[in-house]
Amino acid sequence: MDRESLKARFLAGVKQPTSIAQIEMLAARCAKAKRKASAEDRIDIAAALAHTAFLAPDQTGNVYDALSHGWRGEKINSAPVMALDRAPETVPDGLWESYWTIVEDGLAGKLDALSITQRTAALGEHFTDPMARRVAEMSHAYPGVTKAASGDLPAKIKLETLAACPQGSLGQQFHRLIVDNQFDLEVLDRAEIGLADLPTPLDYLNTRILQAHDLWHITAGYETTALHEIAISAFQMAQFGHNYSAQFLSITGVVGALSPAYGYRILLDTITSAWVHGRQTAPLMTINWEAIWHKPVETIRDEYGITVYDRPHPANLIERSRPVASFIEKISRAFQNVFRRRAATST
Repeated sequence: MDRESLKARFLAGVKQPTSIAQIEMLAARCAKAKRKASAEDRIDIAAALAHTAFLAPDQTGNVYDALSHGWRGEKINSAPVMALDRAPETVPDGLWESYWTIVEDGLAGKLDALSITQRTAALGEHFTDPMARRVAEMSHAYPGVTKAASGDLPAKIKLETLAACPQGSLGQQFHRLIVDNQFDLEVLDRAEIGLADLPTPLDYLNTRILQAHDLWHITAGYETTALHEIAISAFQMAQFGHNYSAQFLSITGVVGALSPAYGYRILLDTITSAWVHGRQTAPLMTINWEAIWHKPVETIRDEYGITVYDRPHPANLIERSRPVASFIEKISRAFQNVFRRRAATST
């Protein structure tokens, strides 16, 4: 099937929900076929991921549990995430047209990290108020979210506080990561972007994940490579239903569906393994990070029951396979910047 036919199949499939049983069956069939997984099955999975990301976010838990079960052949040892009993949202005008142009331009090599950032973030313009309220409501279904969001918004983290932390501590590792990579602790002005005006618990969740993304890299064992940016997006989606991560992964799912099956296998191995890791890890959103800067990471893992991500492929695999995965590398490299900007200004 050529690309135009696959696009038509995606646009037809994304308008309506795919049953959980069907998602599981498609994933299992692709896993069994390995390099011979059909483009039709892959695009059907991509449509299901896009549907839940943009039209039915409360189904994210069910959809990714089914995807992981089908792909890995193992059920998740964690309680199901309860979904809302309501129909999908109405498709906003122009959403899928804008969405698909990102995919097409990316596959054609026309996008760099900045333009991917801008255009992915711009998809938020299509979000409706009911969709935003739905994301807020479904967030409470994830363990620890209600508890974490019950307090005040977290204070800003200061670089000098981290610099004063002892050698070998979480704070010292966090400081080194920020300084060595020339990251900012908080990229955006909270007041300017109106974080406090987001509906509860999104005000807290989006504020905290801006600060905690790199902390989760360190404590949960995700490297800052392209493949692991894809992985940690699945991890944090599993942790608190992060809707931007769902949107991001839906785009990578389409790109993977239109790419060689070998790359798709790596992509699904990564997404599903990190999703399971996030579902079976205690909620990191409830941790008072500021109170444990001085502790070694290994001690923190022991105290909170955090296991290190069991990577199915080398973390730097994409960097070693540029001809095969250049676009996936670009969007994953852009992820940290994209998610910071997008998460702070939307759902």
